[in-house]
Amino acid sequence: MSKSGLFAHFGSKQELQLATIEAAAMRFTAEVIAPAQVEQEGEARLRAYCSGYLDFLEREGFEGGCFWAAVAAEFDDRPGVVQDAVRAGVLGWLGELERQAAVVGAQDAAEVAFEIYSLGLGANACTRLLADKGAFDRARAAIERRLTLHSAGS
Repeated sequence: MSKSGLFAHFGSKQELQLATIEAAAMRFTAEVIAPAQVEQEGEARLRAYCSGYLDFLEREGFEGGCFWAAVAAEFDDRPGVVQDAVRAGVLGWLGELERQAAVVGAQDAAEVAFEIYSLGLGANACTRLLADKGAFDRARAAIERRLTLHSAGS
């Protein structure tokens, strides 16, 4: 598509960026969130979210790696509606992870959500930048340890 055709369709660069973020959110929801929602709230759903999240990143659900990590790095210091849309997407994911951790009874549900999100981002970066083929396995093991510790009452 030509540049003029692109602008005729979207109207502006910002509208194109917002449409891209919306499409990415819909894809993440369809491939990670929706399949996990067949599980009972709490531990089963949280584990399904974790599995789906890491599987999505590992199979490169978005060409070029984690879309959210890339746009967060691009817009983290650029205030405006695009940054707001990126922030809303990331906060929505973190919020749902935290909510499920709270259903499980985690005293530190926000920390559990942060750890899951961070381990996914770290595995994505190590795989892509460092060609570390074991990064996702280590992320899965770390998440499993965290969830198992919590399940054991720690």
